[in-house]
Amino acid sequence: MDKEQEQKLVFKIADLLRENKEFSNQIKDLTDANTKLLKQNENLDNIISSLPPEAITKEVSSQIKTRTKRFEMATVLYADIQGFKKIAEQTGTSDIIDELDQIIFHFNSIVKKYNIEKIKTIGDAYMCAGGVPIKNITNPVDVVLAALEMQDYLNELKSEYESHNKQFWDLKMGIHTGQVTASFSGRKKISYELKGDTVHIATRMASASEVSRINISIMTYELVKQYFVCDYNGKIPVKYKGDMEMYFLKRIKPAYSVDRKKGRNPNQILWNKYLLRQFTDLQETILDRLEKELPSYLYYHNFKHTIDVINQAELIGYGEGVDDESILLLKTAALFHDAGHIIGYDEHEYNGTQLAIEYLPKYKYTQEQIDKICELIMVTKLPPEPKTILENIMCDSDLDYLGRSDFIPVSNTLFKELKEQNKIGSLNDWNKIQVKFLSNHHFFTKTGKNLREVNKQMQIERIKKLIED
Repeated sequence: MDKEQEQKLVFKIADLLRENKEFSNQIKDLTDANTKLLKQNENLDNIISSLPPEAITKEVSSQIKTRTKRFEMATVLYADIQGFKKIAEQTGTSDIIDELDQIIFHFNSIVKKYNIEKIKTIGDAYMCAGGVPIKNITNPVDVVLAALEMQDYLNELKSEYESHNKQFWDLKMGIHTGQVTASFSGRKKISYELKGDTVHIATRMASASEVSRINISIMTYELVKQYFVCDYNGKIPVKYKGDMEMYFLKRIKPAYSVDRKKGRNPNQILWNKYLLRQFTDLQETILDRLEKELPSYLYYHNFKHTIDVINQAELIGYGEGVDDESILLLKTAALFHDAGHIIGYDEHEYNGTQLAIEYLPKYKYTQEQIDKICELIMVTKLPPEPKTILENIMCDSDLDYLGRSDFIPVSNTLFKELKEQNKIGSLNDWNKIQVKFLSNHHFFTKTGKNLREVNKQMQIERIKKLIED
């Protein structure tokens, strides 16, 4: 290449660099504008949501964007409240409306109790859905419990009216679990509209039901049969799906009910199983927050370590033969034991208890359970001094890595974390500290000793060879 060609190439590169810089500036301007627009839209939604419905003009209402969201698992309840014409023959229309309003009002309170979303009321038909608008894994159980409570309420009212020779409403209910698409506008907490086969099938379940009975689809049945007594109710043809099996929901199984004969009120055994199932939702929420908010220098105390401790708490817990509630307490404590790092490093155990106190009531944990979970979190503070079997399990789960084959690389992440905060000296100093800590440490549970003690002794010997005198 001669000098003239070299000079042309240099000019060409300079032109390309200049164009690239211009494009970069344009992209930055567009990004900034998009961020500003998103913020404005968010502010607009907040303003509109704070206004009463009558303050929204038709012009504004027409410009509120309708959005849709798909839910992979929601449970729809369709309640057909029957008897309007029959009752109208002996009661005034206004009295009938008042009675219906009373029923709907009570249904709304039940729905709220179980964190279910009321979808709509159409005349004397009532629809609600679990798992919308907040996704959760417990929605089939939530809706079934709500349906039993609705049924009991209407049966009690019916008995009262009939004792005075007055006719009253009958109820047929259908429930189905599946995918739905929810449409909602930009305002918060407005009415939702559900679309999809799940809604259609729920209404079919209601029409195929009998008076004063709850008819559930095979999909819902498979998700709740562990806890509820159900009777087979044959099949019904469903468009594009062939024949679908149905079941009459009767009651909670005796082992899970406070009133074993009636089977209406869940006991603590059922709630513990419910909370264990619900733990998946709680874990997703907390781990998502940890991934977003934990400081970047936490190379060891990150969400991966939290997952390791949760898994080990369950493994050692079952190895030690503890019950379902104890497993729940252990896994929940493991989830929060290092979550306090998003608040501060040195007092992260205490900070973790404060986060647990904030979150767990929303997930139906009792105060007694929350207190025990906080105690389990605090016992992870070094040096470990457990006093109960659950505290033993918790401590062994937290320090499980001491006896694992990957101890050295995991230990190095802790060194890097401490080093970045100026809490430790050289790597050689760290290795000396590790040998001393490992030599003084012991696992507290039989399961922990069987799993890790031998390998821990091997790690001590390996680290000793790395120490420079």
